[in-house]
Amino acid sequence: MTARRQLLAIIAALGLLLTTFVPSQAQTLTARQAETVATYERALGDFKAILAERRRQIEAKQPLPNLPGQALYLARVAVISAYKDLTDAMPSRIGRPNKFEIPPAYFDADIEPLIDEYSILFDIMEAPPAGAQNSATPFKDVVDLAVAIARAKGLAPDHAEAAGRISLGLFFAETNGKQNVRNGRSNTYMGSFQTGSSEDRNGRRKWEAIKGEIAAADPGLSARDDKEEARASGTDHRFNHWTNVRDGLMNAHADVFREIPGIVKTLPDRIEQMKLFELIQIIPTPTRSALKSGDLLNYRVSSPTIMKHLRNNSIFAFGQADRARTSASFREILGAMWLFKRKFEKAMAKYAEIKPR
Repeated sequence: MTARRQLLAIIAALGLLLTTFVPSQAQTLTARQAETVATYERALGDFKAILAERRRQIEAKQPLPNLPGQALYLARVAVISAYKDLTDAMPSRIGRPNKFEIPPAYFDADIEPLIDEYSILFDIMEAPPAGAQNSATPFKDVVDLAVAIARAKGLAPDHAEAAGRISLGLFFAETNGKQNVRNGRSNTYMGSFQTGSSEDRNGRRKWEAIKGEIAAADPGLSARDDKEEARASGTDHRFNHWTNVRDGLMNAHADVFREIPGIVKTLPDRIEQMKLFELIQIIPTPTRSALKSGDLLNYRVSSPTIMKHLRNNSIFAFGQADRARTSASFREILGAMWLFKRKFEKAMAKYAEIKPR
């Protein structure tokens, strides 16, 4: 037999093998497994389609729909959810780790470029408006304001420093460390700390109540505040980085700073501390109740509204098993906040630059 005829015979044998192997593999799938495969492929196709549509609209300078990021967000949730259902049905589909530190059971590392494109599109859609008042030292501002507020609330220096570190984590959780951004999924929440107008006004009112005390303790910071207040006069204070961070901290977090000594004992891990304060943003009332309960980690929430707020912030949002939850303890909630982990790690690295040991 010539070499050519041998090669043809091998190719023919491989073709026969493929025609017999592929159907047999398909036949081994259960109805549920086949459904999860089809659902994931459909969700992945939909995600690619909406990414391509937004990219085309942006490059063509076409008007974007109201809340242009919402469809992208829901498509991303659908992809992660469908993959989790797929790996629940077929654990062999769990793949390699990914650069986003998403648990591999929830995410196929092969689609990392799609998430990169997702982030790029959000950066474009959420770009600060014209006239936004940036700071040359946005990260230091967050830390300095938080420390000053914590000291005014009676915290010792080491716990005040913890407040600064935690608040920097909030900045990264809300905007990935970008100042004065808009919001592709909301017409209400804006700025570096993503506050609504009423929250911003409430924080400003609370700041006025302690401003004299802070001025006496830190004249330099008070002078900076006067400068930024004058600069923001007549504008939306949420688009001045300094005033939005200040008012956001005063509105939601300043009173909870008093709990930091107990929090660091219960949650010695610094990223867990940041997660807890992010929950003050997401579900403030239950989080405050959990802190007052004396049993923070075992405190359980079961309100459908609260569970909806968690899911809308990527907690228990992915896959049928997670979405079927009707209640959760704070220990379980903190464990489910894995999408925040990478942001908090970036905050920790930035804090190390600002406050070298």
